Amino acid sequence: MWSEKSFEAKGEKEVQCKISLLDLPEPALDCILECFSPAQLCILAQVCSSLKVRCRNDHLWEKHIKRKWGRVIGDSAYQEWKWHIAIRENENTIGQQVQNGSLGSLSGFWPLLCIGSFLENCRLPGNSLSESSMMAWYISLEKGKFWFPAQVFRSGGLMLYCYDAIVSYDSQTDKFKARYRYSGWRMIEENIEWDRLRAAPAQNPHVRHLFNGLSDLKPGDHVEVQWRSNRELPYDWWYAVIGHLESCEQDNRCHCDLSDMLVIEFRQYSPGSQYRRTVLNKRNHLGEQAVSGVGLYGGIRKLNGEETEIWRKFWPTLIL
Repeated sequence: MWSEKSFEAKGEKEVQCKISLLDLPEPALDCILECFSPAQLCILAQVCSSLKVRCRNDHLWEKHIKRKWGRVIGDSAYQEWKWHIAIRENENTIGQQVQNGSLGSLSGFWPLLCIGSFLENCRLPGNSLSESSMMAWYISLEKGKFWFPAQVFRSGGLMLYCYDAIVSYDSQTDKFKARYRYSGWRMIEENIEWDRLRAAPAQNPHVRHLFNGLSDLKPGDHVEVQWRSNRELPYDWWYAVIGHLESCEQDNRCHCDLSDMLVIEFRQYSPGSQYRRTVLNKRNHLGEQAVSGVGLYGGIRKLNGEETEIWRKFWPTLIL
């Protein structure tokens, strides 16, 4: 807190100069505080009331949230966090919700999961800490109290897809655990690395994704395709590549992009597998398309180069 410097002037005795951190100009102090870690800010906030206010500033904690959580948390997660806190701050609503079990233990019924998040414990640390602050949100994320929506990549065996889930962070292992929408949210996967997560879009996973660029897709384009085995389940996203029609000579005279039919290739399966190729109708871009013995196909997303590279990291070592 104090900087001490000794200096000697001509004909004068040595004196001590003490400079308080709070004596610094505000821009300089803010710049210093931005260099502190979340743990250091929490400690510094206990020194005095003035530093308590400064160290809990939303501006500081928003940067820490973006730095650590930005890749796996989207705007929808923050909106849902505020939704839970609004319930927390309304005592009458809380009393009713707790009785219903929506803010209870993880083993109970999860009526709020249609929203896609869950606040495991509605009591946050610090009586003077605003529960709607960025600092409170960071602490709940760090302690694994806030289960936020995310998408999880899964590969291995017959699997190369991305599923929607709500995830909770474990600071002891620096990994995540996820609950997903099968068997009433009771299914759980643990020890999930950071690189297997991405932010969830603000879209219900039971709803078909609408893509207006089907007519522009051409062989070689990398895409994600929604798929599910039956209508009771949410969609998962599967990595695929746009292929050529069987009638195409695959040379300079290729006109597959002009056809009403779109070939989807899941190249992790060997040629000849019933799962390798699927042909969808571009004209049926508003409805779900069923393929006998395979499943139901929803919407399509075209991938950019960065998104494609992320999928390629999970490519199986053996063709199935």
